[in-house]
Amino acid sequence: MSEGDDGRREDGDATGGASLPEELRALGRGIRVPDVDGESMAERVLARILAEHVPVPVAEPPGRWARARAWARRRRRALAAALSGLLVILVLTPPVRAAVADWFGFGGVAARVDPTASRAGSPGGEVPGCTDGTGPLSVREAAARAGFDPLLPSALGKPAGASVSADRRILSVCWHPTGGRTIRIDEFRATISPLFYKTTPVPWESARVHGQDSALWFGETHELRMLLQNPDGRAYAPVVRTAGPTLVWQAHGELTLRLEGVSSKSRAQEIADSADSPP
Repeated sequence: MSEGDDGRREDGDATGGASLPEELRALGRGIRVPDVDGESMAERVLARILAEHVPVPVAEPPGRWARARAWARRRRRALAAALSGLLVILVLTPPVRAAVADWFGFGGVAARVDPTASRAGSPGGEVPGCTDGTGPLSVREAAARAGFDPLLPSALGKPAGASVSADRRILSVCWHPTGGRTIRIDEFRATISPLFYKTTPVPWESARVHGQDSALWFGETHELRMLLQNPDGRAYAPVVRTAGPTLVWQAHGELTLRLEGVSSKSRAQEIADSADSPP
């Protein structure tokens, strides 16, 4: 019996043991599990692993210097745009140009256009001479009082005299060419706060001095208001008069000059061109 049993076990082992692995392998090859096997699944699993374990790059906040450079670039672009717009306004629209000049000033000279402004005033916009009540000063004496050396145009020759305003901020030099008229140049250190206010009935023109279109030409008689200050910084009563044709320009970015008493724009520019160096 045991032998028969052992024989049957041996026969079963020989028959079943040899066919079972093959049957299992065949069964495995025939079974397809959806969305599990194949390259597409492997790629999806790999992508998920990478997404979970590989950090996504995140832009770090810029450092202090990077932020400063970015701010400076934005400021430059904004300033360039503002200046471009301002230049368009100045060139294309004279009435608005006057308002802009009135706001920004011109080295201590502010101007505005008022078509209703009267051109009447002192007879013919007569240019006042250089005197402080005791007679004219020499240019050297005036420079000592004002604290700076004026620019003297060689085109006008030797000056007849000079004077200094009560607050010693404005130095004036006068010439008396033939005909009894007076040519006067007022000079002062360029400031943000205006010393001279001009109200003109017509827009002014740009003028060229030393090869640059940086001057203003007031070709019509206009109202001139001059503000002076006492040593405490309080303003005197303003001096108001009618001014004739006037050229205003700056020299070396330090001094503002206004030439009055020359009716020709081209002649005024020639005079200004010859005032390039202190005496």
